[in-house]
Amino acid sequence: MAGKFNKTVFSNGVRVVSEHHQQSHSIALGLWVLTGTRDEPEHCEGITHFLEHLVFKGTKTRSAYEIVRSLEELGGEVNAFTTREYTCFHATVLSQDWEIALDVLADLVSQMKVNRKDFEVERSVVLQEIDMSEDEHEDLAYDVFLRQFLGSHPLGRPILGTAQSLASLRLPMVKEYYRRHYTGRRLILSAAGNLQADELVKRAEKLLGRTKNYPRSRQEKRPRPRPFMAAVDKNAEQLHLLMGFPATSFKDKRRFEAFLANNLLGGGMTSRLYQAVREKKGLTYSVYSSLHSFTDFGMLNILASAQPQKMPDVVKSIFSVIDKVKRRGLSRSELKLFQRQLEGNLRLGAEDMESRMNSLAVNEMIFQEYRPVERVIEEIHRVTPHSLKNFLEEYLDFQQAGILFLGSQAEQALNWFSGHPTSKPFRQARKAVL
Repeated sequence: MAGKFNKTVFSNGVRVVSEHHQQSHSIALGLWVLTGTRDEPEHCEGITHFLEHLVFKGTKTRSAYEIVRSLEELGGEVNAFTTREYTCFHATVLSQDWEIALDVLADLVSQMKVNRKDFEVERSVVLQEIDMSEDEHEDLAYDVFLRQFLGSHPLGRPILGTAQSLASLRLPMVKEYYRRHYTGRRLILSAAGNLQADELVKRAEKLLGRTKNYPRSRQEKRPRPRPFMAAVDKNAEQLHLLMGFPATSFKDKRRFEAFLANNLLGGGMTSRLYQAVREKKGLTYSVYSSLHSFTDFGMLNILASAQPQKMPDVVKSIFSVIDKVKRRGLSRSELKLFQRQLEGNLRLGAEDMESRMNSLAVNEMIFQEYRPVERVIEEIHRVTPHSLKNFLEEYLDFQQAGILFLGSQAEQALNWFSGHPTSKPFRQARKAVL
């Protein structure tokens, strides 16, 4: 059952959204900063993620150790993550400890205090994180894919930046970025659990109500995907295939068709790709799809990993699955299966306070309104076999897609693909060995 919702906007633009759940013993809080990779100047790639690290090095009232100890000694946790459109600092604690958690989060976004020594120490940490990402081939594949698919658009940049861009950052640059981006209208405080909205608002206004504002300078130009075929050879046991199609944004009215298309293709063990490629043919251990939505763009990806000699059969099987779902669509009973699957996912997620906290913030960020779980479920069930088939026919267009091979014998796989009849829709796409 949905909790009682409350929204308050302070005079400086900070928004507070909360949902009261009487039976919960925990509270999840998040301070969301509406700045991400797409907000970075071209010469500052990775600055948003680096800043997310730096705020944990200390504030005007807490050392780095005191930041984490203040919540961990209570059995709680505090962490953060950066995306291409926002940064989130979040904490989960027992209900009686929410004020301490809020104090810590507010400290992080408004009271950062970093010296040059800490700056260089954390730069070294992030450089190692970049090195690690080179070994995580699926993550690396997504970064390479986006760079090729979106070109010079900021959404195509890696969240971590590069070793070169990180080396160019200086402490005064990062402090100025913090000062201008961690500001009133860019901040959303979201909370879910057993807490009273009026108490939350009162405390939050003391901590965040005087945060200054600066004009927002987000790169609003919509990405224009570029079809491509590419290969990156890596020393690995397996070869990864990543294919992507332009899809719906967060605000698109057909986003529910996109959710269902993702589940249909590769969202679980009942999905078409899992059944055809793994269960029936045993060609791969891992095959799945994923939907990535942004404020003005979306992308539907398919990823499979296999032994290099099996990749041709994997590719042919994936293309066959896509062709079939486009031609045949789904019966009403088949559609109901995937609608119930999504409904179950949403209802189970509603039991988790961190999941609710995330949903509150994202809905405020994108729609500036509260969207209860029941409303979302109703919209999922409004999708018809006809509307889903139209979506599949329009969006699963190989002529608008990108395809990347990364791993062992990637260039060999690309050469096979570009000469095989399967690649006919890609013939006008750029081809590159990276």
